[in-house]
Amino acid sequence: MRTIEIRKVSIAVLNDEIIEKGREAFKQTGASRYKIADRNDWKRLDMPKQHDTFVFKRPFSEKQMDLLRRGNIPQEMEDKWFWFMEGDTLYAHRSWTGYCIYRIDLKPDNNHVVTVNRNPEQYKCTSTDEDIKQLNSLFNWWTQESYDYYNEWLSETVDTLKKT
Repeated sequence: MRTIEIRKVSIAVLNDEIIEKGREAFKQTGASRYKIADRNDWKRLDMPKQHDTFVFKRPFSEKQMDLLRRGNIPQEMEDKWFWFMEGDTLYAHRSWTGYCIYRIDLKPDNNHVVTVNRNPEQYKCTSTDEDIKQLNSLFNWWTQESYDYYNEWLSETVDTLKKT
């Protein structure tokens, strides 16, 4: 004769209030850095009517694409960028102002179409060459296994000081 043990299982029913409290607790623990970012995670403005487009050539490995797809929800004041992806489009916003600086349509042939903010009240750069340098620098940081926003901030600050 065979004996089968039956255990009592408790099932919790979650309502919207419990779920929202859980989300808030999750954010307060700093765990949002592990969440995949989406457009509703940070204040943001749409790309202004004043913008340019250009082609940005850069290959990305599948691992780098996975890191980009996670996005970035700023954790500290020095973390200057909020970015997220929708489909194959990456949106990059300045974290303090919410201004959309880059919208990048990532293409399989690595000829990515970049729309860049040209509203002088939101973004001072007017040079495509400077934007390409900036994007290469940002992607170097953003595709690291562990995005180091503090050293990126230091690097960006030093670059700015060198220009003045």
